[in-house]
Amino acid sequence: MADIRSTAEPGTGTPAPAPRMKPPSRVGDRIFSGLSAGIAVALAVLVFVILIFLIKSAWPALSHNDANFFTTRTWSTDSTPLSFGIAAMAWTTVISAIIALVIAVPLAVGIALFITQMAPRRLAGPVAFVIDLLAAVPSIIFGLWGGIVLGSSGIIVWIRQVLVDLLGWIPIFKETPSWTDPTGTVFLASVVLAIMILPIITATSRDVMAQTPRDQIEAALALGATRWEVIRTSVLPHARSGIISGSMLGLGRALGETLAVTLILQQVSQMQLKKAFNPSIFTGGDTFASKIARDFSEAINDPGALGALVASALSLFILTFVVNAAARAIAERGVRK
Repeated sequence: MADIRSTAEPGTGTPAPAPRMKPPSRVGDRIFSGLSAGIAVALAVLVFVILIFLIKSAWPALSHNDANFFTTRTWSTDSTPLSFGIAAMAWTTVISAIIALVIAVPLAVGIALFITQMAPRRLAGPVAFVIDLLAAVPSIIFGLWGGIVLGSSGIIVWIRQVLVDLLGWIPIFKETPSWTDPTGTVFLASVVLAIMILPIITATSRDVMAQTPRDQIEAALALGATRWEVIRTSVLPHARSGIISGSMLGLGRALGETLAVTLILQQVSQMQLKKAFNPSIFTGGDTFASKIARDFSEAINDPGALGALVASALSLFILTFVVNAAARAIAERGVRK
């Protein structure tokens, strides 16, 4: 047994004082905390500065606009007074993003369930890697592939014809006789956007599904539940907020995608815009981002045209900000639950 008096000072029999430990340094913590807070504040200020810049740059054009900015579909910035509106761009932007979301979310949830609940470990890793690799593909590649290969492929033509035959009585699926080209349509852009946002939704859903408590899954299996019943009663309820948040993030990406949509969508002439509104997805159009990308180089020397483009950029900024804020709120609500 160890001698408890082994620490006594020789010749005195009294215990030696315990060595004093050097107090831990908090300098690194303070530096890291300060840098983190500074970066967070700087980013918030940057967003506010961008908003102020957009409002300041767009206000002169908006104040001289002779048309209703929210309901007008035509875009005429080479005349005096200016006459432009975002109705056509808003419709194309929103409908293409929603269709992309409708296509991508079921696929993403199915892939995430396969990776986390069904696939063996040797297969789950490579599948997840390939899906994540799609996020690294530049958007210009998606645009070129979608416009040249996918647009003229038989599968797109067949899907379009099926939708027209089955759902042609719905205005957004109605075939337009003056637009027979399968390329350059909102539908084709939506399919490409769905492929582009698939990795974001899949990754978010996969991470949340992988955190499902194992005891809940084992309890359901012990009660005789099938694989689908386990997924329906344990996995999906636990991952609901994550799936919704990932979907909203994908929606924000689809709303703001520029280059791929610009390469795919064909513009609609101003004469067609002056006619009755055509909501069909089997025609061309312009999103906020594609309109800005196409016209910016020509408008850079025209204050009126540039201000109109900045006004549309302001609309897109507010729209994407609202979508991402909603995604954040849903994610925090899920964490609290």
